[in-house]
Amino acid sequence: MNGKALAKFLAAIAIIVAAFIYFIGPLAQSIKQGLDLQGGTHIVLEAEDAGENKVTDDAVERARQILERRINEMGLAEPLIQREGKKRIIIELPGVKDPDQAIKTIGKTAVMEFKDENGVVHLTGNDLKDAKEQIGQNKQFMVGIEFTDAGAKKFGDLTTMNVGRHIGIYLDGEQLTNPVVNEPITGGKAVITGSQTLDDAKNLAILLRSGALPVKVNVLEVRTVGPTLGQDSKDKSVTAFAVGIGLIVAFMLVLYRVSGFVATMALLIYVLALLAVLHFLDATLTLPGIAGIILSMGVAVDANILIFERFKEEVQVGKTLRMSMESGFRRAFATIVDANVSVMITAAILFVLGSGPVRGFAVTLGLGVLISMITAVFVSRYLLRMLIECNLTNHPFWYGANVSPTATMELYKKGGKK
Repeated sequence: MNGKALAKFLAAIAIIVAAFIYFIGPLAQSIKQGLDLQGGTHIVLEAEDAGENKVTDDAVERARQILERRINEMGLAEPLIQREGKKRIIIELPGVKDPDQAIKTIGKTAVMEFKDENGVVHLTGNDLKDAKEQIGQNKQFMVGIEFTDAGAKKFGDLTTMNVGRHIGIYLDGEQLTNPVVNEPITGGKAVITGSQTLDDAKNLAILLRSGALPVKVNVLEVRTVGPTLGQDSKDKSVTAFAVGIGLIVAFMLVLYRVSGFVATMALLIYVLALLAVLHFLDATLTLPGIAGIILSMGVAVDANILIFERFKEEVQVGKTLRMSMESGFRRAFATIVDANVSVMITAAILFVLGSGPVRGFAVTLGLGVLISMITAVFVSRYLLRMLIECNLTNHPFWYGANVSPTATMELYKKGGKK
């Protein structure tokens, strides 16, 4: 027995286990969770032609960007806004329990117009520079607006020509207020009254700041996932994850003994590395994504199984443990690459052609397979080298060979069954 090598091996194992215990919780909690895990509102919008405003790829993309600005202005935590197909926009709002209120704010076209008494439009929302909710005298809720330089001049001219007359302010054709101009307003600022609550004023300010949608959007689907259902899904996912790791570990230990123990340590590193990559990519984890992770864990140990089977074959022909290990990794490498590349191609196809949950599954599966190949080839190899250097035992049984632990090496090499 090599005491120095054994101490080095045990230290490496202790570091891996300690790192797993210390980091697994924070990493898992740091990854954003989808609606199916924490609850919230799922909204599907579809753009449609409206007069001269035709649905084009550019128009839908600009609409998505405007909707994203509106939602960010609402201060919602970790929203998801993405396109689906040519006309649809998917919006997921975690924690939002009142979808109607959210739709009122994000779904409006928000075309703002300033009209004189003859209905002539003199200014639009494009002339605005900023808008903020305010509380005026007598606790009156209003929106303070500031015009651009060009807009300030237009508004000054409009109020100068209409002293003593009404100027209507409209949003999507609906009149917000219709005040009488008492004197010219040339400072480039004004207020819009008529809001019933401060939240109404805030939502109106958000619409004005974000700008008008270039096309009309209709709500096709609204789905709300309650927090209780989301927590139940999360609990079941954690259970499935734990059971998956437990069964894999048991399988590897029973069939491959100390080699299986090495594969288990590599699996712990794989889980930490995958969660760290998902955190770095700011990914949103959903139920299909968790399914992809659990499936990729099976793929991770599959590479180890190929290596260990080659390892057993090399030992049986009479090579030493060290030579068998090196040869087994070398012989299995091409097979591992071929198998993993085929899975990654499948994941890429799912990501390109799929949408929503399917893409989440594809991302976690593809990343998992890539990381598992690295941990299986490099981490397992390094740990197995360290284990063999410890010289605890040279008997092939403890490395997964199908032979009795009491059989001699000579009988095993000749194919004996004792």
